Amino acid sequence: MAEVEEEISGDIVVPETEEKPGMSITLSNAGAREWIQKKRASVRPWTEFLKTSQFSKPKSVKEVTSRVVSNIETYQSNYLFVFVGLLVYCLLTSPLLIVALVVLFGACYWIRVRNDSKKLALFGYEFTVFQQYGVVGLLSFPLFYIAGATSAVFWVIGASFFFIMLHAVMFEPLGERDDDEITMEEV
Repeated sequence: MAEVEEEISGDIVVPETEEKPGMSITLSNAGAREWIQKKRASVRPWTEFLKTSQFSKPKSVKEVTSRVVSNIETYQSNYLFVFVGLLVYCLLTSPLLIVALVVLFGACYWIRVRNDSKKLALFGYEFTVFQQYGVVGLLSFPLFYIAGATSAVFWVIGASFFFIMLHAVMFEPLGERDDDEITMEEV
């Protein structure tokens, strides 16, 4: 058989991706996007997470450890949302911290917009974008210290640990409870 050469030409129309309204987050890092999607997909129903009939006092230390391990495995994404909720609550109740964040993000936005049109030069020295972000970061440390960011961070960590561990210890994992069976304990 003889080989036949054909020239193929044409235009490929690539549809633009539509921006999804609501709670969608645009991230440039594919790994971060994938991680967030996995966490959102693995969230257990909140009715199951807060089912009051499953709360009980553990009978032994062994039961405490098994409950904590089981619940953290099962409700890891729910606990992440508890942490984020406490973080948002902390930000909303601290106006000075909101002002500090607005100043920081405003400065970063200004650097990004300014570097699109022209570079920043001071006394004949041209600063790179990395150096400009570094200066903004250094100048934001005293601002966040005055705004009380350190106490806010420790409050969020402490409150998250308390509520997550309280749930993990007191919530009896689904499937473990058998009310019909007689349980025998060693005396």
